[in-house]
Amino acid sequence: DGHMLIKASRTWMGDLDEEGLAVCRISDAAHIHGPKPSVETGFHAGILRERADVSVVLHFQTPHATAISCRADADRLDYFVIPEIPYYIGPVATVPYCAPGSDALAAAVIGAAKAHDMIILRNHGQVTMGNSLNDVISEASFFELACEIIVKAGDRLQPLPAEAAEALRPG
Repeated sequence: DGHMLIKASRTWMGDLDEEGLAVCRISDAAHIHGPKPSVETGFHAGILRERADVSVVLHFQTPHATAISCRADADRLDYFVIPEIPYYIGPVATVPYCAPGSDALAAAVIGAAKAHDMIILRNHGQVTMGNSLNDVISEASFFELACEIIVKAGDRLQPLPAEAAEALRPG
């Protein structure tokens, strides 16, 4: 109906309940009802506007994936280290650091989301999107596992062979 639910500012996913949800318009990210929404409402609404195939957007900060977001080479890493990354997620985008809640961050994330389902926000976290909360939580979990492998393997990392990763891509 042109509206979205978004968690309230300063609420945690693990503690989320009905009182922790705000209602905003997708068209302009305007707050309609409930508590003050997340400062990242702009990119959540923008992704929903741009991607008709997406109904859930998750911004998250898991330990290993966030550590990767702080690496100078995050945009050059091969994340295809386990089959689930090419199969469920595909190529990973990286956007430069922008202040949380800023128009610049929203624009960068929305732009990257046009062609990617997983986005690394430099020194900030990650964003993934999909058709259900289960899908995006699974993608975030697989991505965290891949990032943990990358961190622990260090310079001895062996990603999947390119042809194997390509064969895993759907469609």
